[in-house]
Formats: sequence, C-alpha cells, structure tokens
Amino acid sequence: MSKTSYPLHTALSLAAAGVPVLPLRRGKVPFGNCRACADSACGGRPNMKTPGPCRCPGVCHAWAAATTDPAVVASHAWAAAWRQSVCVGYHPGGAGLTVVDLDDADAVAWARTVLPATRTVPTTRGEHWIYRGAMPSRNAVRPGVDIKSTMAYARYLGPGTGTMADLPDAVQALAVKEPSPVRSAAHAAGVPAGFECGECRHRTPAYLERGIAMAEQRITEASSAVHATVYRTFLAVLSRHGRCGCLTDAHIARLFTAAQAKGETARHCADAWTNARTTLGL
Repeated sequence: MSKTSYPLHTALSLAAAGVPVLPLRRGKVPFGNCRACADSACGGRPNMKTPGPCRCPGVCHAWAAATTDPAVVASHAWAAAWRQSVCVGYHPGGAGLTVVDLDDADAVAWARTVLPATRTVPTTRGEHWIYRGAMPSRNAVRPGVDIKSTMAYARYLGPGTGTMADLPDAVQALAVKEPSPVRSAAHAAGVPAGFECGECRHRTPAYLERGIAMAEQRITEASSAVHATVYRTFLAVLSRHGRCGCLTDAHIARLFTAAQAKGETARHCADAWTNARTTLGL
C-alpha cells in the first residue's frame, strides 16, 4: 500500500464510522490555509473559533476542516495534502469524544490513580485516554496533560484497548480555570450568597455555622463538575474565614466529608484545599 493510500484508507474508515477526519503534515500539525483563506480573509471560521460559512474545497482552518463526508476526504482538492501527510487527524468533539492526552509516564501514573478507566491508546511517550462525551478543550491542565475535544484535533493512533467510559466530572473539572489571586478570590470564584466580603464575624458562632452549612449544601447539590465545585467552595470558605483562625479541624472535616460523599477522594480534597490556600496566599 502506498504512502498516500494508507492514511486515506484509514481516514475513509473513520469517516464512515462518524469520526470527522483531516490530514496532518510533518510535525503532526494541520495544513495551512490556502491563499484565499489566509488569516481568515474568507470570512469563515474566524480564528478557528467556529466553523463558519467558508466553502473552500481545500484542507483549511485546521480542526474545522475535519469532515465525515467521503467525497470530500477522497476529493482531488485534498489529494495533495494526503500525499504530503504523515498521519490522520480527527476532531474528537465532532465525534462526541474527549481525548485526555497524557504526554509522559508521570501523567499516565497520575491518570491511573485519579481518572476512571476507559479506552486507552499508546502514544510515543504516553497515552491517549478516550471518553464518550464532548467538552471544551484546554492545554496544560496539569503537567503533561492536555484535553482535546471541541475545537481541537488529535492524532489517530489506532483503535486502542478497553471499554470506552462516559466523560466523568473529574475530567470536565480539569478544564475549569482557577481564579487569579490578583483579583478578589471570593468574587472570582463566584461566591454563593452568605460569603460576603468584610471582616470575619467568627465571634458569632451562628454566622460561621451558617457559612459552613451553605458550603456543605453547595457541594451536596452539585450535579456536574463536582471537582470544580469543591475547589470553588473551599476557596470561598477560605477567602471568608481562612485568615482569622476561626476554622477548626471539625469544620474542615465537614467540608471534606461532603466532598467525599459526592465521589471525591481524600487526596482530591486535600489537593483542592491546598490549591485554594495557595491561591489566597495563606
């Protein structure tokens, strides 16, 4: 089988299965836009944020070029790209998938202790963990870990092994940007009613009790992105009561217990608490 026919054959098989594909050139990156589409001059897919009205037949606009149409994949306009391609890329979000790209052994070890098992595909230095469900993409969510789903592309490296699991909250929470400590941390976190700014009234037990109870309730009622909710709630509690010394081990244990009842591990709770303290400079 020739160099050209191999990736094309793979791409057509994926397209038939409902996976949007595109050729990737040397460097494992998409082909550049044609002259008419350079710098989004065509008016479509501006900055690759959304697939716009551009009707260019070429392989333009990176992830937005990915398609399941076999006529396009095998078209004359794409033929030159396939001849120069080194592998097949695909748009995970377009197929309703999310790829957790683990770039090294440390990242793989972390995933095995934190994320639910799913279909895995070996890469040159690590693994791709593939989940059923789409979400926003984000790079460098932690050392050696990228999330590739909507508005992103991934390399196709084979079918992988294992049963594909539904996208878990633990992965979705990774894409939630933590608030900047430069801003008021409580406001940046979207503090719920009851965590007002101002001097802590910790000498009034009912005030602190109300705040802890509200924090427990917020965690308990979380229906998605539990990890992010736990972090933001911890941040809110610490921003309100973390500097005055009114929080006791019993209060912290209540928050951890609420989080663990939602599926968080003790390690996740400790990490979220530590990260919140670090953000606030405590």
